[in-house]
Amino acid sequence: MKKNYKIVPEWWFYINLIIVLGLALLAIEGFRKQLQLPWWGILLAAALALFFTLPIGIIMATKNQQPGLNVITELIIGYMYPGKPLPNVTLKTYGYISMVQALTFLSDFKLSHYMKIPPRSMFHFQLVGTLVASTTYFGTAYGGFLQPYIENICRPDLLPEESPWTCHGDDVFYNASIIWGVVGPLRMFARLGVYPQMNWFFLVGALAPVPVWLLSWKYPKKKWIKLINVLVILGATGNMPPARAVHFVMWGAGGIFFNFYVYRRYKNWWIKHT
Repeated sequence: MKKNYKIVPEWWFYINLIIVLGLALLAIEGFRKQLQLPWWGILLAAALALFFTLPIGIIMATKNQQPGLNVITELIIGYMYPGKPLPNVTLKTYGYISMVQALTFLSDFKLSHYMKIPPRSMFHFQLVGTLVASTTYFGTAYGGFLQPYIENICRPDLLPEESPWTCHGDDVFYNASIIWGVVGPLRMFARLGVYPQMNWFFLVGALAPVPVWLLSWKYPKKKWIKLINVLVILGATGNMPPARAVHFVMWGAGGIFFNFYVYRRYKNWWIKHT
């Protein structure tokens, strides 16, 4: 396949990176500086996305889990700019979503490789799709194309039942801006807050895989010990809201049935349909 299709030159990515960084700086410094984030915030967000893309990409490729940078970015800018929600969500968006889009871009390229799609064509499709989607979203949100025509948009208490214009995703961002921006981590999760003990879970998460590794080292014949994946167990809890306990029970039952019983008894069917 590499002989039949031309690869994407690296300078294409570099040019795209320079243009996107320029547009991001324009968004920060323009629009009467409504986002309130200094220019170096874009560079910090880009550095965070660059630093975490590789390790989180490895986790995603091996464990099918994608830990988010939303809390990390909110925590950093929350300490640096306490009491300011807009810079908080702005850095979160540029730092976290940039990494997510990078990993999505890589997974799409991997899928196109399996489907024998030329890499350069895939690059063009991705670029055009991104331009169309971002332009449409920007025009809809900032241009106010929806607000004049949909009464009480983003106000669930005033909308009729089963209305799709509840903007639940915006509520998540709004709540995060209050917690990490207005209140700030210092007054919630540090010495001035009421939840400083929560910080111990950073240490718990770092040490949690160690007992499994020690047990697998001490009992090498117990193959099932190596199958205990702390990352999957802890990462799945991130879906608890809105997922509930019954979802995890069904997930576990279905996973054990198909990946243990069906895998052993009907392996060819499992390979084809899993």
